[in-house]
Amino acid sequence: MYQLIDGKKIAAQIKEQIAGEVKKIEQQHGKIPHLAVILLGTDGASETYVAHKEKACHQVGIHFTLIRFEDNVSQNELLNKINELNNNENIDGMIVQLPLPKQIDEQKVIESIDPEKDVDGFHPVNVGRMVIGIPAYIPATPAGIMELIKHYNIDTQGKSCVVIGRSNIVGKPISILMMQKKAPGNATVTVCHSRTKNIKELTLKADIIIAALGQAQFLTSDMVKEGAVVIDVGTTRVKSDKTKSGWKLLGDVKFDEVAPKCSYITPVPGGVGPMTIVSLLKNTLLAAQKKIYN
Repeated sequence: MYQLIDGKKIAAQIKEQIAGEVKKIEQQHGKIPHLAVILLGTDGASETYVAHKEKACHQVGIHFTLIRFEDNVSQNELLNKINELNNNENIDGMIVQLPLPKQIDEQKVIESIDPEKDVDGFHPVNVGRMVIGIPAYIPATPAGIMELIKHYNIDTQGKSCVVIGRSNIVGKPISILMMQKKAPGNATVTVCHSRTKNIKELTLKADIIIAALGQAQFLTSDMVKEGAVVIDVGTTRVKSDKTKSGWKLLGDVKFDEVAPKCSYITPVPGGVGPMTIVSLLKNTLLAAQKKIYN
């Protein structure tokens, strides 16, 4: 029988800890950690993610500022706003919600954010620090996955781990974290992607599979060995007449048929998603603490 990895429950516990730390900073230093989010346009998924982030900030007592731009905003206008936030002492952490409109150079935007305020962990400085294993802001989703693995005492040492997907947001960073020289970590990692010829052959040998492809129900039971740990990062919105919103979320894993073969598995929703938001809160708290204690 598989064990469900309950991201919602773990996230709630961590939120309580964060709320306690936020209160402590306020009482001792008269400061409240502050996150600023820049949102371009009205993309439905982005609106939802930002609303979740705002709600989570309120739950733990972190100040939240949302800055909106039309999706036809010029790159210069956006970069000027980022620069303004970089220089604003009251702002501890900042994110620009991705994806961005076509006229905006995503990499340029990421690089324009002060690495000390880059709570998404996408700036090359933070990526570089993570790669060599020194303190850095870790991208929120990979950080959340590592937290779940730690919470459930899942043994990663010497295990075979297959990561499906090579994005800068999930695939690449989680592969680095899974092979870092500490626990959790020390796994032997294989990264698969759209050009990999023998994905099934590789996943069948894996003790741990992290599916971050963005392709609904890609991983099926014939690709998973008995007793594997499966972490599903996928969130594909599909139309549904059974839900109030008119859509539902599907993961990269065909849960109903894969779960019976697993030792541990994350659901979608309620698995990695809540942990992603909690990791962002943790990074914002860390940014505020660094300012106070450094």
